[in-house]
Amino acid sequence: MSDADGLFARDSVFRRVNREAVLLLGGQRALLLQLAHPLVAAGVADHSDFMAHPLRRLWRTVDTMLRIVHGDRATAEEAARALDAVHARVRGTLAEATAAYPAGTPYRAHDPALLLWVHATLVDSALAAYQCFVGLLAADERERFHAESRIVARLLGVPEDGLPRSFASFTHYVDETIAGPTLAPTPTARRLADAVLHPPLAFLPRIAGDAGAVVTLGLLPPVIRERYGLPWDRTRQRGFAVARRVVRTVLPLLPDVLRAMPQARRAERARPA
Repeated sequence: MSDADGLFARDSVFRRVNREAVLLLGGQRALLLQLAHPLVAAGVADHSDFMAHPLRRLWRTVDTMLRIVHGDRATAEEAARALDAVHARVRGTLAEATAAYPAGTPYRAHDPALLLWVHATLVDSALAAYQCFVGLLAADERERFHAESRIVARLLGVPEDGLPRSFASFTHYVDETIAGPTLAPTPTARRLADAVLHPPLAFLPRIAGDAGAVVTLGLLPPVIRERYGLPWDRTRQRGFAVARRVVRTVLPLLPDVLRAMPQARRAERARPA
């Protein structure tokens, strides 16, 4: 595999999954999982313009991930360095106490535990969106997907000894974190979550945001919905089921220019035959 090919083989499962533009439907899920961690929410609130431009941050995160996954080696390493420089400035103390973290708890974006959780939310949400809207991965594909995700985690600063070794151990880590006391949305996190679900876009009426939020809420683990106090009922459940059927029906009919992430298409055009 040459530097022009990047960090992943051309037949990489991780690259194939992250080629699908429909994964953007899982982006808000990943953000809500991240913000449910009090220290992550504090860092986002204290060091960004998230409330005014929540989708801008989501797109920056997605763009960084896709340049790492689909770009050549130089592009991937440059994207990782740029993100590392942003993280270097993110540090402070928690203002709102939770059961797991007293007020005054220090945080920093380079904390290995926070890096791992943020990485895990992106990987888990990509897989959740892909399997919901595109198709299921076989057991061996899920194992390869996880193994390849470790390449990104290491590049972004997650220590090797902190990474789950298998897909089963990764799933166990995510499930335990979700079920445990660590994730407890603070008032700040709830305000940030509302901005995610109903972004302040003048051209987007709130009812349209409500419709989009149904997809995010349907993908979100139920316990996290409950901790945020987000509504979920039979009407929303039916709406999510309809949205899923529509996407799964329409997706195979879309031309590649609409179905594939632009970063993936650009990389494929630039890659030597």
